[in-house]
Amino acid sequence: MPRTTPHAHHELWNKWLKERNREAANELVEVYQPLVHYHVQRIGAGLPQNVSRQDLISHGLSGLYDAMNKFDFSRELKFDTYASFRIRGAILDGLRHEDWMPRSLRDKAKKIEETMEQLEQRYGRHVTEEEVGTEIDMTVDEVRKVSAESFYANTLSIDEETSEGEREETYSAAIEDRSAASPEEEVMKKAAVAELILVMKDLSKKEQTVVGLFYEEDMTLTEIGEIMGLSTSRISQIHSKALFRLKQVLEKRWN
Repeated sequence: MPRTTPHAHHELWNKWLKERNREAANELVEVYQPLVHYHVQRIGAGLPQNVSRQDLISHGLSGLYDAMNKFDFSRELKFDTYASFRIRGAILDGLRHEDWMPRSLRDKAKKIEETMEQLEQRYGRHVTEEEVGTEIDMTVDEVRKVSAESFYANTLSIDEETSEGEREETYSAAIEDRSAASPEEEVMKKAAVAELILVMKDLSKKEQTVVGLFYEEDMTLTEIGEIMGLSTSRISQIHSKALFRLKQVLEKRWN
């Protein structure tokens, strides 16, 4: 992965962060553009040829700009690693909102699915890719490729808007979330969060950073370690220590 040290472009970052200078922003985008191309290449390698690489780059640049807006130098984090999460997320979000699967591929996927159902009813068992391919005059590699690409498309499309109902909902909204909190639990959670924000000030700077990235940015301990330049075990220690200190402070307040 291409690495670029923010300190090497200190003047540009100062102009952007303090003055929101557009020219500085454009130059920084140029500096970190190789990072976008790196993730486009990695994600694009698993996509069909008809998916526009230019569209992926556009989504990636949006993620880069988002990272530039939200990056906090006071946390002493690695911008490249932080930006990578934003860039990857923006590319995947862009894919979720686009119907990149061509009609020909959809037709083949539907044909494979229907053939599988027919053969399973005929034989009373799960059928192989070879049997499906023989039935519809496709090679095993074709069956595998179409199945894989259609699966990926269906995975992405779960966040697309449905065509039914008056409200703007996605298909994922129709999936029951058994872990969802009740209204009472949500109120209690918000009160606890408000209390936590107050006691967070008692933590060290590193502890605040780890807790913030873990619970606010939903990053794993390994990802946080990459950003902060520390081992996963060290991040785990900081995380555990922070939770222990928070627990002590909260118990004193509540008892």
